[in-house]
Amino acid sequence: QIEVVESGGGLVQAGDSVTLSCTIQGLSFGRYIMGWFRQVLPGKEREGISCISQNGSSTYYSDSVKGRFTISRDNTKNTVILQMSMLTREDTATYYCAACDRLGPGAKPRTVWGQGTQVTVAS
Repeated sequence: QIEVVESGGGLVQAGDSVTLSCTIQGLSFGRYIMGWFRQVLPGKEREGISCISQNGSSTYYSDSVKGRFTISRDNTKNTVILQMSMLTREDTATYYCAACDRLGPGAKPRTVWGQGTQVTVAS
């Protein structure tokens, strides 16, 4: 059984930085491209914003976060991290992590969703 736990969200001010963390159990973590998705509103599609290759050597960022967000992973801890900086109101969303089906645009999840972590950016 796969268990996904995201953490690190909260209420921040525009321009601030925040770091999200995700731990996945029940998965051969190191075999998968991992990534972060976000959902702006309930019912809207979750957008893949960043993915990282199995050994961490390659990354993908959507245009909306490129240059501001940094993804990393620790395969010894089954953990994937998203460092977010220069946050704007448009980054307000619920953030989820999952395995990505590709390292590029249009990434879809390959694993179940966790509960997500809410990031709210106030102006």
